[in-house]
Amino acid sequence: MGVEGRMKCVKYLLFFFNFIFWLCGLALVVLGVLVQVALHSTVVINNVSASSAPLVLIVVGVIVFFIAFFGCCGAWKESYCMVTMFSILLGLIIIIEIGKFGSVKDSVPDSCCINVTAGCGQGAMGDALKIHQTGCETVVEKLLKKNIMWVIVAALVLAFLQIMGIIFACMLMGGIRSGYEVM
Repeated sequence: MGVEGRMKCVKYLLFFFNFIFWLCGLALVVLGVLVQVALHSTVVINNVSASSAPLVLIVVGVIVFFIAFFGCCGAWKESYCMVTMFSILLGLIIIIEIGKFGSVKDSVPDSCCINVTAGCGQGAMGDALKIHQTGCETVVEKLLKKNIMWVIVAALVLAFLQIMGIIFACMLMGGIRSGYEVM
């Protein structure tokens, strides 16, 4: 016997949104591979620091893919374990997003080096002979400041969707756990 009433609506909403996120995760993986091929004419990542953008896209895509898989399949199959795992992973993502992971203050990404080699950006912040003086950080910072309202809206929408995902998952977990007897 499956969930009934309001829980059926929650189940399908959780499934639908996670299916969309699952597709987005898959799209990020494909986009990361396409960027890698466009930049380096090969799928193989020879230099991690030179392939950081495609690698980030691929890793984030895989993470989104698997978290959405737990939510999507857990909702569809009404699996308490999978829905619980989805809720826990989504909670961890929120904690990571809120938390601060600082970097080494006098280091730059290896891609900022004039001669890119592994670890060349470590401690190179003040060395004008080792790194490019104009980087993407200032450009991205200007872009974000120019569009700060959209950044805030995007962050609030993302936070809302994540919190609603956890709430719906917890509601569905309660419906599944109570033996499908939901009012």
